[in-house]
Amino acid sequence: MQYIFPSVAVSWILADHLGTHNGITMPRNYAVSVVVLMCLFAFSMNLSWGPLKWVVPSEIFPVEIRSAGQAIATSTALTLTFAQTQVFLTLLCAMKYGIFLFYAAWLLAMTIFVAVFLPETKGVPLETMRSVWERHWFWRRFVVKDGKQEVKINCM
Repeated sequence: MQYIFPSVAVSWILADHLGTHNGITMPRNYAVSVVVLMCLFAFSMNLSWGPLKWVVPSEIFPVEIRSAGQAIATSTALTLTFAQTQVFLTLLCAMKYGIFLFYAAWLLAMTIFVAVFLPETKGVPLETMRSVWERHWFWRRFVVKDGKQEVKINCM
């Protein structure tokens, strides 16, 4: 959660100062605090969420589909990063300080999703990942046990 505070603080500073002064100028101390908070955000993000797009796919997929799963996860992550960088300035102009609250809300949603839906893989060998998904409270309904074949996926 250390990455949400800087985003909310930047939004608060921008809303407080630029909202009351019509965005004409920003005193040096406000500007320095915004830069420091953005650096803190980048630092904490790179220590927490940043590496997860590389680590999680390498740990959650069973050995049989690991390379395909990592390829899809990497392509999706890079495509979404590209899309995010393309729309950031447009969103900043449209939402003003609210863009930082928008991203903070998404970070909170991602944190909740991971805490609720991703099983713990610490100390679990890759060969037994199928059993982790079979035991998970949500994902077990999509994985069918079959002794002779690999895991079958139920497509609702």
